[in-house]
Amino acid sequence: MSSTWPPVVDRTVLADRTAREVVTLNLFVALQQSLSLAAQWIADAGLSVPQSYTETLDHLGARNVIPPELAQRLAAASGLRNLIAHRYGALDWGRVHQIASEQLDDLLTFCELLAQAAKAADAATE
Repeated sequence: MSSTWPPVVDRTVLADRTAREVVTLNLFVALQQSLSLAAQWIADAGLSVPQSYTETLDHLGARNVIPPELAQRLAAASGLRNLIAHRYGALDWGRVHQIASEQLDDLLTFCELLAQAAKAADAATE
């Protein structure tokens, strides 16, 4: 995920605890589900599932399921997932808001590419 610093932030979101938590939870879910899909794709391919999210994404990049550059950006995003999961109180709310409002293209691209790879694998078994 690319970044602009300092982030452009909607100050009303930062002031509203419920809004911050909704944005953060939904970003966490999107990241977690993308990582789960990556692990499932590897398992369905009959490969050993790696021990870390970074390794999981690197496997997909190495197998040209997704471009290696996208795998690297998503591996970095998995770090944000971990930060949300394990250090919730230490989050930079402005950065979280920026990512959630401006930088979801990599997740969308990932889902599209994974769907294409799944369709191709299904077609090959027919």
